[in-house]
Amino acid sequence: GSAFPTAGHLAAYAGLAPVTRRSGTSIKGETRSQRGNHALKSTLFLSAFASLADPVSRAYYDRKRAQGKRHNAALICLARRRTDVLFAMLRDRTPYAPPIVTKPDPELAAA
Repeated sequence: GSAFPTAGHLAAYAGLAPVTRRSGTSIKGETRSQRGNHALKSTLFLSAFASLADPVSRAYYDRKRAQGKRHNAALICLARRRTDVLFAMLRDRTPYAPPIVTKPDPELAAA
């Protein structure tokens, strides 16, 4: 975990961080990276796809789709988010603990 100072460095190593396309003075915007560890990127991508059964991951994926992202782009966003969790686990030396999701009280929601 000490090889990566931030979660962004880990994401860049995996090829999940967006890259700005530039050529001279022309800036094209953010694109997906062609660099990085392809095996790690594939593993994180497949992990994100498999995590769609999890309600928290599915909610994040659906939120990205509602923002207008295509399926693969939303999965890359989910993989990037999972990279942040992986980095925190490595940094803190703790096992994964799923977030506790509480259902809102219907009586309070109606008020």
